[in-house]
Amino acid sequence: MPLVVAALGGNAIVSATDAAAVDLRRAPLALARLVALGWDLVVTHGNGPQVGQRLLEVQAAGNGHAGLDVLDAETAGSVGYRLQQSLGNALRQVGAPHPVATLLTQVVVDPADPAFAAPSKPIGAFYEREAAQVLETRHGFRMVEDAGRGFRRVVASPEPMEVVELRAIGALLEAGVVVIAAGGGGIPVVRDAAGALHGVESVIDKDRVSSLLACLLRADLLLIFTSVSEVRLDFRKPEERPARRLAVRDARALLARGQFPAGSMGPKVRAAADFAAATGRPALITSAERVLDALVGTAGTLVHA
Repeated sequence: MPLVVAALGGNAIVSATDAAAVDLRRAPLALARLVALGWDLVVTHGNGPQVGQRLLEVQAAGNGHAGLDVLDAETAGSVGYRLQQSLGNALRQVGAPHPVATLLTQVVVDPADPAFAAPSKPIGAFYEREAAQVLETRHGFRMVEDAGRGFRRVVASPEPMEVVELRAIGALLEAGVVVIAAGGGGIPVVRDAAGALHGVESVIDKDRVSSLLACLLRADLLLIFTSVSEVRLDFRKPEERPARRLAVRDARALLARGQFPAGSMGPKVRAAADFAAATGRPALITSAERVLDALVGTAGTLVHA
């Protein structure tokens, strides 16, 4: 059967009223319908709001230096559990009662990645200058002013190189299991000279990992969920318009011109273009509500080689 890797963005699973809460009323049914149509399925998901909430909790408890790798694993497990349960219920609802399994996934990064020398990924809460200085002094955090709303911690966001549990994911797919993997971009780890793995303080972009995983699994389609039905050019400008089809070269040219912001649509378009360029197979960017329409070409943005 054909394989789809479906990447759930934060807007697809986060409650509209509580940024740290998970809302799974939309995405699971859309995913279940894909399985009912005959697709094998791997699901990835974000966990940024949940990690931010856990950071607040551990700092309030006086443990401000809790490892991001551990917090990433915690929240990948808790979000994965909710998604696993909801997706299993949805699969039964559509008459495709496949087993579902959540796999905590380690993703290898390069300790020499330039991102470690220039942390840029904001995480967690906003702080006043004085509180930010305390965190810098006490815990060694790097704090930067963010969008005029206060100071936030920034960490490295290195490129993913290897999915450690790739063979396990493949074995589960062979057994007919729907797999939830690489939650929150995966748990960032490095290999030492002896080949042993160690967690590192960083956050890996979920869309980059989804693209890599789709390439490694030789997926037939990369499906990236977001809050809108298709990519928009000149977003929020008078000339705003939908981009229904994008060749890789055009997508990359638009990225270079700053059409897609780094904090929203940019990583999704980049991940889609990388997958299409590496495999010659398509990627779709759309909303959970329009995924079936996107599959037949009446919604969504198709990124193709």
